[in-house]
Amino acid sequence: MKKLVEKINAEIAAFQLNAEAQVVKGNKAAGARARKAALDLMKDLKEFRKASVAEAKK
Repeated sequence: MKKLVEKINAEIAAFQLNAEAQVVKGNKAAGARARKAALDLMKDLKEFRKASVAEAKK
């Protein structure tokens, strides 16, 4: 679960970097990367939720 949290933090950082590049600099490619990071982040957050619930049931 620790690795999953580290992965989520890395994806959040990538999203923030690319989203800011799109908003501030108007970089369209960064916008695409930010959207991809958001999708990956959603998947990992769902996985974290499942793991968290499983840990709580122990």
